Amino acid sequence: MKAIMIQGTGSNVGKSMLVAGLCRAAKRRGLSVAPFKPQNMSNNAAVTADGGEIGRAQALQALACGLAPHTDMNPVLLKPESEVGSQVIVQGKRIATVKAREYAKLKPTLMASVLDSFERLKSQYDLVIVEGAGSPAEVNLRSGDIANMGFAEAADVPVILCGDIDRGGVIAQVVGTQAVMDAGDNARVAGFMINKFRGDPSLFDDGYQMITDHTGWRGFGVVPWFGDAWRLPAEDALDIRSGPQDGVFKVVCLALSRIANFDDMDPLAQEPNVSLVMLKAGEVIPADADLVIIPGSKSTRGDLAFLRAQGWDIDLVAHHRRGGHVLGICGGYQMLGKTISDPDGIEGPAGDSAGLGLLDVVTQMTGDKRLTLVDAVHAGTDLSFQGYEIHIGRTEGRDTQRPFAFVDDQPEGAQSLDGRVMGSYLHGMFADDAWRAAFLQGLGVEASGTGYSAGVEQALDDLADHVEAHVDVAGLMDAAR
Repeated sequence: MKAIMIQGTGSNVGKSMLVAGLCRAAKRRGLSVAPFKPQNMSNNAAVTADGGEIGRAQALQALACGLAPHTDMNPVLLKPESEVGSQVIVQGKRIATVKAREYAKLKPTLMASVLDSFERLKSQYDLVIVEGAGSPAEVNLRSGDIANMGFAEAADVPVILCGDIDRGGVIAQVVGTQAVMDAGDNARVAGFMINKFRGDPSLFDDGYQMITDHTGWRGFGVVPWFGDAWRLPAEDALDIRSGPQDGVFKVVCLALSRIANFDDMDPLAQEPNVSLVMLKAGEVIPADADLVIIPGSKSTRGDLAFLRAQGWDIDLVAHHRRGGHVLGICGGYQMLGKTISDPDGIEGPAGDSAGLGLLDVVTQMTGDKRLTLVDAVHAGTDLSFQGYEIHIGRTEGRDTQRPFAFVDDQPEGAQSLDGRVMGSYLHGMFADDAWRAAFLQGLGVEASGTGYSAGVEQALDDLADHVEAHVDVAGLMDAAR
């Protein structure tokens, strides 16, 4: 069984998308293929069928392979809860919340779990395509590394280094990475690729040759900018994009500082009759907003304070008074209530916070984390949809007597007496085409018939075509071992 690893000269150089394209290309060549990322840092997580969670990017790559997401595909997931601390998920389960210095000590102990997951995948598939994290040029982090060259050495996997020409200085990116790595790590590099070229790739022929001459590494191609990337779920909160602004129905999503599972918004962004606005810090909720969504958060009380610091609490009251609708998802649902209590300091400093008071509910944080795929029935439309839960905390109160949905015939979520404020723990609901259309119709939006999942599948095929046209895919697979 073979494996190849795509590492980058930096973060956000397009590794995740390249791996997804290569996974779909390999699948179309008749190979059984699986994605793998030893360590990821993201609050955009997917729930797996085996009851764990992994980075959303690996779930997309699994889809490209025709597989259901599995915790082995991303054995270590870091979910930032503050500027200095992250929740540590190992093989799908939370083991601790640690600060950066503490994680540096913990990290070497996680290699056994990483290799365990990798070897299990490698034994099941013809090819495993591995994605690195950050950059191997961060040689100050090389000791105890499990994300880049440390993993490549331990698992004996060849590496393709990817540079991002859109940022500029790509020759220095690639040549400089070789210059700072030691001889053993350089020997693991089988070649390089250049990503995100805008315009005619042949204009970079001289630069491409310079990289080859300086490094002695084989070039596997120059990949032009993939214009349809917006049709695929974004991996990083920095990539959140507002949708086209010509829709008749305006949806405003508050871009919280610790926003989680923000791909809930992707299906709405692709609705032609919807204008999706990702509202950034310092901006006001526009008076013409029809629906305001408070999304999930990795630090609910912290993001509630962030929300108030922007003045959005005042804007929300005015929005509701004007007849607007509000939907809180997961942490956003908790914020809509009267109080949020965290007596044990599970998400941060212990204490209580006053909620927004738009729903008559209260939340208490608990140590148990709910991770499950669900089949739900929406109370308002009586339509079923699939989603998932990934949260801590228990919410109770008078408005839960008007549930948002039913799961296993049990009420879930809450609605205000006037029906214009809604809260739910269910993620992924908007990906269901029929339910999304019915929900929007209930708010006066004409159904478009947009097929979200079909669109993602087509985008993955288009991405594979794009990669095949510009990358020596056969050579890259021959380099795998």
